[in-house]
Amino acid sequence: MKLRGLQHVSSPYPDGRRAEVRHFYGEVLGLTEIPQPHTLTAALVWYSAGDGLELHFFPGDLAPGSARHFCLDVDDLDETRQRLAGAGFKPYDDTPIPNRPRFFCRDPFDNLIEFTSIEGDYRE
Repeated sequence: MKLRGLQHVSSPYPDGRRAEVRHFYGEVLGLTEIPQPHTLTAALVWYSAGDGLELHFFPGDLAPGSARHFCLDVDDLDETRQRLAGAGFKPYDDTPIPNRPRFFCRDPFDNLIEFTSIEGDYRE
């Protein structure tokens, strides 16, 4: 097997809160929602996450406080942090990584998201 790359990440949200997924990811973060395949009947919400990458959200069991997370590479960390804080969320810093400034924030369902701007090789 030759891995071609990561295609998507799926995260849960509480049943009945699909509108909040759309508000946070579509309105607060400005991601573009894409249609789910017509063969899937669950209350899924899919987003484009850049060059063939996708984020999928499904009604399911949560893991409150979990450190599992996905990371979004954004072009303006300060603007993203301000947008989140302005919407009532609580972005926070963690251990720095060279050439990868970053912060973390939880979505309305306690899923952890890392936000970064890749500036170069972290090994430098």
